[in-house]
Amino acid sequence: MSDEEKKKKKKGEQLAEGTLMSHLLELRDRLMKAMVALLVAFIPCAIYSNELYDIVSKPLVAKLPEGSSMIAIGVIAPFMAPFKLSFYVALFAAMPVIIYQLWAFIAPGLYRREKRFAVPLLLSAVILFYVGVFFAYFAVFPVMFEYLVHSGPTSVKMQTDISSYLDFVVTLFFAFGVAFEVPVAVVLLVLTGLVRVEKLSENRGYVLIGIFVIAAILTPPDALSQCIMAIPMYALYEGGLVMARIMQKMRREAADEREKEEAEAS
Repeated sequence: MSDEEKKKKKKGEQLAEGTLMSHLLELRDRLMKAMVALLVAFIPCAIYSNELYDIVSKPLVAKLPEGSSMIAIGVIAPFMAPFKLSFYVALFAAMPVIIYQLWAFIAPGLYRREKRFAVPLLLSAVILFYVGVFFAYFAVFPVMFEYLVHSGPTSVKMQTDISSYLDFVVTLFFAFGVAFEVPVAVVLLVLTGLVRVEKLSENRGYVLIGIFVIAAILTPPDALSQCIMAIPMYALYEGGLVMARIMQKMRREAADEREKEEAEAS
């Protein structure tokens, strides 16, 4: 290898190393900004942690028999349960900033046409997750706790531990948030070419059965709670099919426009 080739190789390695370091530094800056956003959201949540817990526990407390209340089994549970909830609420509130920082780090490596599809999908995913969480709190919890409180033997007095309740509702919040991502999942399956939208339309019956199975696993064993989760999921599935057709059409139009521009340029 000649001296000139060695110099070129060394220069290329230095450029690659510099590029890698710049990416790592940018990633560090993005992570720091996300952590700052989380900290800013956490401080007021920690100050009002007890009030936040009262709000989250309201659907169950409202259904408890008169004279009943929630209890704390652990010694530090009255402090730790609201404190953990403060972190979850802060993460929930700071999520748009965290996702934006992630997007700002990834976006420069995407093509313009990829950004056109990624931005609406990302926004839809965030909004649908929030909708799923609020749907669980306002629509599912009142019905579910009404059933759970009155389904036990009359000799049993229900007094739920605050830590157990927090773990239960956080799991359900996450489950409903993810369940409401069905339209985004459908669009991604179609756009990546893994499944044709026509195939998804033909297999509606199997999808409906699968949705009710998922709802049966995630909700208490009563038909009303299952329907409250399954019906919106199926409606979102149909909405995902509509979105997939629209974005497929947009992709075809963009491809035709690009081919036309290339033909005119040649």
